[in-house]
This record gives sequence, structure tokens and C-alpha cells, in this order.
Amino acid sequence: MKTQILGSSPLQVSRIGYGCMPLGGSWDINPPAAQTRKEAVIILRTALDQGINFFDHADIYCRGKSEEVFSAIWQEAPSLREKIFLQSKCGIRVSGDPDESSPDRFDFSYEHIINSVEGSLKRLKTDYLDILLLHRPDLLVEPEDVSRAFDELQQSGKVRYFGVSNHTAAQIALLQKYLHQPLCVNQVAFNLIHTHMLDEGILYNQSNPKLARNESTMEFCRLHNITVQTWGSLAWGLLTGRKPEQPSESISKTATLVAEIARRKGVSPEAVLVAWILRHPAKIQAIIGTTKPDRIRRACQADMVDLNREEWYTLYVSGRGESLP
Repeated sequence: MKTQILGSSPLQVSRIGYGCMPLGGSWDINPPAAQTRKEAVIILRTALDQGINFFDHADIYCRGKSEEVFSAIWQEAPSLREKIFLQSKCGIRVSGDPDESSPDRFDFSYEHIINSVEGSLKRLKTDYLDILLLHRPDLLVEPEDVSRAFDELQQSGKVRYFGVSNHTAAQIALLQKYLHQPLCVNQVAFNLIHTHMLDEGILYNQSNPKLARNESTMEFCRLHNITVQTWGSLAWGLLTGRKPEQPSESISKTATLVAEIARRKGVSPEAVLVAWILRHPAKIQAIIGTTKPDRIRRACQADMVDLNREEWYTLYVSGRGESLP
């Protein structure tokens, strides 16, 4: 698989990464079953066989179980750790933690960042993370606290590089003002039917645009050498067979178009979805999170797919559900 440099880091990562959220099997408090662990190893082997060397986690995924079952791969390949890149996230805290009265919230406090990383390292059975992301913007963020935590984690060797997830350009700029490390990544929801980061660039100064804000986050990331990573890269299956909760003519037409292009190029519809993301000149890294080995293989066919400008725009216009301004 083709690789690319991750942001301003020197890391040479596969341009398709694997999102480990579903590996843990369930979101309850029960420990992962033996079958879940076995299935996780099969899934990870498949990703590795396709050339994926980048694995994305978060401390909350399946309440930590996804990180825990991932560590089983070390028994299969003891020397693997130095050949792959591990990313995890922190900052989302669910209700009931640490007591019943605690609400859902976001937490970028020094204490929570440090404790979260310690927990991830323990579950993953590794001494360090290659990348740590702040998961969702904390409305009570104190950038000085984040800076202190990042300094400590980097100096101790527990985290090599840093980034964010679901952040706007302004939120990134605020954090970066106080940090001694460059933010290398911004992971966001983005796919053929969730094109808002591109839409805002063409809706500026339009009458009654469907998006009132123009954060220019994609452009900001390109200007500051921040790799955009995408979650939901496969459009949650809605363009490859999964039925939407409500009928959508736009989704139906786009699914048909994706299938037609896939047939023409001799690849899977999943490959076309990922190739559409990879075609953008921002050098976006697509994160896929399916637990089906065959679907991982189909998505990784994107590495061999080239979309020309006309094909890319045809898909874009269909996916966004309306014509260009």
C-alpha cells in the first residue's frame, strides 16, 4: 500500500488506516469474550496483510475493550510494535464516571489527559503511543493544562506526536498558541454523503447557504501541514447496501453511481468511496472501521484506483444531493 508522511511528523503511514472502535465487541462493562479476542486478531491480520500499518484507537471505544483486545496481536507477532503506528484519543467522559451523578462531558484537564494515556498504554500493552489526539472539543479547555500534559507525555517518551479530532480551525489555532509541539492530525467525519468540510468552501457568500459558518478547516489544515483523517469513510454502509432509516433519493442515486464506477474500474464500491477521499489533494488519510475481513480487503482496493476530475466531481455533486452554485 502507498504511504504518506503524517502531518509535520516524520511518520511514514499507510494512507488507509484501520479504526479499532468495534474490536471490543460491546459497550457494556463486561470483559471481552474469548471469541471477541479471536475475531479481533483475524481482523487485524487482514488489515496488516493489506499493507495497513496505522491503527486508530480511543480510550472510550467499547469502554476500553477495543484497546485491550488489540494487544492480543503482540502474541501473534512479537516484533510487530516497531513496524506499526498506534494512535489513541482521550477527552470524552461518559455519564456515571466516576460516580452516578457525573454527566456526559468532555475533559481536557491535565489530570484526565495523563490518566487516560496511562490507561491506554496499560490496555494496549505498549510503552508508548505514536499519536495522541484530543477527541472532541472541550468547551472548558484551558490550553495551558493541555500544554503541561503534552510536555510531560512527550518528555517521558509515552507519546511521540499529538493531534486533535473533530476540531475547527479556530479551536486548533487556540490550542497551538500554547503548545510546544505541532498538532499533526485533525480527525473528522468525512465521506461522500458527509461533505460539509468541502461544502463550506463553495457556499461562501451565497444567498441562504445551507451552512452559515465558514470555518475553512480543510484549508487551515493544509496551510499548517496538519493531516486530515476521516472517520465514517465508508459512509456508514449507506452507499454499499445498508438501508437508511428514512428513504433518500439522493443516497439511492449515489449508491447506483458508485456501483457503476466500481464496475467500470473493476473494483468494489467500497474502493470507490475510499478512492474519492484519497483523490483530494490535501492527502487525506482514510480510516476504515469495518469488522468484516472481506470488506477491509475491498476497501483497500482503493490504493489502486485513480479517479479523474470529472469522476470525482460527478460523485461529489451526487453525494451532496444538490448542484454546484
